[in-house]
Amino acid sequence: MAGVVDRKSFGGLLRERRRTAGITQRELAQRAGVDFSYISKIENDRIPPPAADTVVKLCEILKTPAEELLARIGKIPSDVQGQLGASAAAQEFLRTVQGLALSEEEWRQLATTVRRFREGSE
Repeated sequence: MAGVVDRKSFGGLLRERRRTAGITQRELAQRAGVDFSYISKIENDRIPPPAADTVVKLCEILKTPAEELLARIGKIPSDVQGQLGASAAAQEFLRTVQGLALSEEEWRQLATTVRRFREGSE
């Protein structure tokens, strides 16, 4: 339903994505190089969500976009953070759009516009 906000916890969302991918907790843990109990604890919200780079790795294994899970916990992968932190223009851009209070759909439209802009300049 449009406009409905999903209130699932990070762990619940990770569990949902793992099940959709048809992977067990043990398989995910083994492929991610972590202990099985770590995945179980995350999915059951007994420990805080992992670092952003670990979330990205888990999402790669699950073949699911990392952005939704990262946004759920307010984290940014280190490669993105490094690029943004090293660019004054990127920070200025983000500060500008921050003040606009964009909706998720408006962020998606902006990303599409930026991709088209870049494609047009190549």
